[in-house]
Order: sequence, then structure tokens, then C-alpha cells
Amino acid sequence: MSRRVVVTGMGIVCPLGAGTRAVWDRLIAGHTGIVAIDRFEVADLPSRVAGLVPMDEDHPCRFDIDAVASSKDRRRMDPFIVYALGAAAEAVEAAGLTDISPELGLRVGVQIGSGIGGLSTIAEAADTLRERGPRKISPFFIPSSLINLASGQVSIRYGFKGPNHSAVTACSTGAHAIGDAAHMIRRGDADIMVAGGAEAAVCRLGIAGFSAAKALSTSYNDTPEKASRPWDQGRDGFVMGEGAGVVVLEDYEHAKARGATIHAEVLGYGMSGDAYHITAPAEDGDGGFRSMQAALKSAGLSPSDIDYVNAHGTSTPLGDEIELGAVKRLFGEASRSMSMSSTKSAVGHLLGAAGAVEAIFSVMACAEQVVPPTLNLENPSQGCDMDLVPLTAKQRPVRRALSNSFGFGGTNASLVFGRLDQD
Repeated sequence: MSRRVVVTGMGIVCPLGAGTRAVWDRLIAGHTGIVAIDRFEVADLPSRVAGLVPMDEDHPCRFDIDAVASSKDRRRMDPFIVYALGAAAEAVEAAGLTDISPELGLRVGVQIGSGIGGLSTIAEAADTLRERGPRKISPFFIPSSLINLASGQVSIRYGFKGPNHSAVTACSTGAHAIGDAAHMIRRGDADIMVAGGAEAAVCRLGIAGFSAAKALSTSYNDTPEKASRPWDQGRDGFVMGEGAGVVVLEDYEHAKARGATIHAEVLGYGMSGDAYHITAPAEDGDGGFRSMQAALKSAGLSPSDIDYVNAHGTSTPLGDEIELGAVKRLFGEASRSMSMSSTKSAVGHLLGAAGAVEAIFSVMACAEQVVPPTLNLENPSQGCDMDLVPLTAKQRPVRRALSNSFGFGGTNASLVFGRLDQD
């Protein structure tokens, strides 16, 4: 019999702030983390807004970067690694794993991925090479920008010597990392996995690259809080975000034996490929449909068993409607009694970290019996005839939640979480 997998720790660093409880409260209250970019020159960029991790002293739940890594250490790490360490620190502490025996450390693994990795570090190194020559390249350039160094740094910090892995599947990365880590536990490769995604691609090169692909919002540079508007008629592209989401997954019996707090159970995981286009989803939504279908099958659930869907919902003109169509096709009549929202409306699109942060939001929806809102959904597009939780959060029963993540290259992942049934 396959082992049950549960969530025993969660950690978030995102544009709404740092700390799962504080971020969740701000999300439910309708706050946004999308602001005008002020870290670098944007006058010549088409898109000038982003979801930035707050570090100002006056922010109610700022990310205290100095508490996570010293300035010396940060010179050896791209920000995506620092964000991963911050989210992991919260999750590991919440799970009671900060001081473990060497024996247990052998059974704890890490699976933290990123869609792009150290993009700003790579861009800066390229400038240094061109302007000052190869002797000025830092010896830490490569290990500071490699995607798997997020997992590596977390494992080193805590002595986790189980599987050390990293998913890299564009915007599906965080969800794939969690789903793959759950599989590792079910197979017996580890008893505990620290899993999630991290991203810090909001830099001139990142904004310029996605702008060139016509993917980003450009119409709301003067009103950044309105830029991310999934399913709204006024949407014109996604808003880049940054941060990290990390969960601690654990074999249920192992968690119970050590008295860990259990937040939810990982019930299902589905994957699919579009085999269609490098950036656009298949127009019939078949990839997302099959991903969700596979997740329900692995969970042994029917569509009517799902109460809430945390949509991929990026705020692109094409993608939002395709995902909505796939959900309505799969869930049929059950779609009329469920709720679906896009939390990207509040934090932007965290790329490789999105699936992990949204998985945590899905767990919180089950735990708190409230679903977060889709901000800026003022004029729904035609066909939006299900509950998309416009503008304000909604109290409702949530037994089980499904979270979608779809990425460039046609890579899709869906996760199902549920309130723990201990009967």
C-alpha cells in the first residue's frame, strides 16, 4: 500500500511579504504586492510593474534578508537562493526539523526548483566579462546561479542528506517539485522532503525578455495595482513576480509518530504535455484538462469532490479563457458549485515559484475554510459563468482544493490537497 503524504510545514517569501500567516491574512484582506519597479532603470522597458518582495522597514511583514543570509553570503548567492533559504527556514522551523539527529537527516531530502535560476547574476557577470574581462568574474558566479543550488544550500544548512533534486519546468516548476517529492516519499526514498520553488527574475533582462515575447502587461504602468486582472476584459498580459514557496512533506505515519502538526494531505498529482507550442497553450485546453484529470485519478476523486481550484490564471488574454474552458469541460455541472480564483492577481506570476506558493494558498484554503479573491475582476470576459471569487475573499466549505500550474513548452502540473481524514 502506498504511503500517505502530508504537509507538516510551510514557508513563503513573496510580494505580499514573508511568513505564511501574515501573507495569507494580507491575501484574504485583498492587499496587493504589485508595485512600480524601482530597483533598476525601466524608462525604456514596455512593462514597468512587478510583484517585488518587500524589504522596507515600514512594511508590515517585510522579508528580513539579513536574518536569512549575511551580506557576505549574499555575494555568493543569487537572490532566488536567498528567497529559497528564507521560505525553507520558516517551513523547517514550523515542522520542528531545525535540530535533528544525523540518522533522521539521512531520511530528509530537498527538492526545490526554479524556472530560470540566477538570471540577474548571469546578466551582471556577462556585463563584467564584456567591460572588465575574465579575471574579474567571481569564482562564486557559477554556484550562485545554478538552479540546483537552492536545494544544495538548504540541504547544507540543515544537514538534510536524503534525495537532493531540482525540478526545472518553467512556470510548472513549484508544483512539479512538490508532486515529485511526494512520489519520493511514497516510494520510500525519503521520509521527509523539503520541496518547492524559488524565482528572482525581475531584472532588466527578465523584463526585456518577457516583453519581447509579448507576454507582460503594459497598459497599467501608472496603476500597478490594477495590472494583474485574470479573466477580466481589461487584461493584457501577466505581471512578473518573485519569491519562494517551500513545504515540508512527510510520510503520514512518520509525522504522527513524532507529533508533528499536520496541515493537509497531498491527495493527488497529475502531469501532462501539450506537444503544441513553445509558449502558447493548446487552444482546446487539452493539456490542462488531462493534467487535472490525472490529478483526480491519482487521488481517487471525482470532480464533485473538489471545492476550490487555485487557477494558473496568469492574466493573459489567451491563457485565462483556455484554462477556464478546460475546468468547465472537466468539472461539468460540478463547476457550478465550486469556486476558482487566481491569486496571481495579488502577487503576480512568480514563474518557477508560482506553483509552490499557490499550493500553500490551496492548503490554507482547506485549513481556514475561505477562498482568496481574484483582484481586479471587474468586467469578466464572456463565458465566465462560474464563481471566480471576484474582488473579495469568500467563506465557504473547502474539503479539497486543486492547484494548477502550466508552463512554457507545454508542461502542466496539477496538485490536489485535502483536509486530513484520520478515520
